[in-house]
Amino acid sequence: MRGVLYDGERVVRVVDDLEVRDPGPGEVRVAIAAAGLCHSDLSVVDGTIPFPVPVVLGHEGAGVVDAVGAGVTHVRPGDHVALSTLANCGTCGDCDRGRPTMCRRAIGRPGRPFTRAGRPVYQFASNSAFAERTVVRAVQAVRVPDDIPLTSAALIGCGVLTGVGAVLNRARVERGDSVVVIGTGGIGLNVLQGARLAGALTVVAVDSNPAKEATARAFGATHFLASTDGVRDILPTGADHAFECVGRTELIRQAVDLLDRHGQAVLLGVPPADAEASFRVSSLYLDKSVLGCRYGSARPQHDIALYAGLYRQGRLLLDELVTRTYPVADFEKAVTDARAGRVARAVVTF
Repeated sequence: MRGVLYDGERVVRVVDDLEVRDPGPGEVRVAIAAAGLCHSDLSVVDGTIPFPVPVVLGHEGAGVVDAVGAGVTHVRPGDHVALSTLANCGTCGDCDRGRPTMCRRAIGRPGRPFTRAGRPVYQFASNSAFAERTVVRAVQAVRVPDDIPLTSAALIGCGVLTGVGAVLNRARVERGDSVVVIGTGGIGLNVLQGARLAGALTVVAVDSNPAKEATARAFGATHFLASTDGVRDILPTGADHAFECVGRTELIRQAVDLLDRHGQAVLLGVPPADAEASFRVSSLYLDKSVLGCRYGSARPQHDIALYAGLYRQGRLLLDELVTRTYPVADFEKAVTDARAGRVARAVVTF
C-alpha cells in the first residue's frame, strides 16, 4: 500500500510497498480517505520535533473503519471516523480525572505497526494518517456522521481540537473577552473560531501575510494587523488572552507583553525542543499567566463529537479550512504550498 515515508535523511517520499498489521485487541484499522498536512509533520523533517526513523508521517486524518480487534464495540467496519493522536490508556489517574492529554502512557512511546521490505517502520503521533491504512488504539477512532465530508472531518483530529480546544478548554475564554491571535495558519484560524464560539467581543488576528486577512475575518477576527505593534491601539489596556500560534520565541515575548491584568498568554506554536523564551518577571504581576497547552486540553471522544455537531449546525467552519486537496502522489506539491503559506490546510487524499 501507499504511504508517505521519512527516512531520516531529510528525504520524504511516497512509497507503494508498505504493509500494516491486523488490529489487535483494543485496536482499529482504518482505511484513510483524507489527511491534513500539519506543520508538525514538517517539523519532523526539519528536526524541530525529534522522532525515530523510518517513519510514516501524518496525524490528522479521517476514513472508514476497515477492521476491529477484540473488545472494540464503539465502532465497527464501515463506520466513518475521525482520528485523534491521543492514544491514552483510559485507566491512569490523569485519564480518570478527565485529563487524557496528560496520560503518560500516551507520550513518547512510538509503535511500529508498519513494515517495508520486512523491516519495521515507526508510526508518527500514534496515527500515521499519510497511509492508505493505519492501525490505532480504539480510543483514537471517533465516529462521525456519514454526511460530513471526510476531507473536512480529517481536520477535526488535530487543528480543530488544538485551536478550538485551547480557547474553550485551556484558556476558558468568556463572553465579552478580548483575544489576540498571533499567526493565522491552521491552528490560528481554529483559535479564531474558538474565540467566536466563546463569544469574545474583540478578536485581533496578527499575521505578516496580508493575503490572510479575509480568511481570518471569516473565521472570527474583528481586526487584522500585520504585526503586534498596533494591538494597543485597539486594546489600550491589553488583551485578556493572547495565543501564540507560530512557535517563535520573540512572539512568545510579545504575547506576554500584550496582556491586560489577569491576562493569559497561551503557547500553541512549536519552537525547537531546546528553545528558551525570555520576558520580564514583573510583567506577570497583577495575576498574569503563561499557559502551555497540549492538544487543546482535549477529550477527543467528547470533543470530536461536539465539533462535528457544531459543524452540522453551521457554527463551526471545516470546509473553509480545506484550501486545496492533493492526491497522495502530489504530496511534494502540498508541502511546497504549505511552506509558502498558500493554503490554510492542504489535505492529502487517497
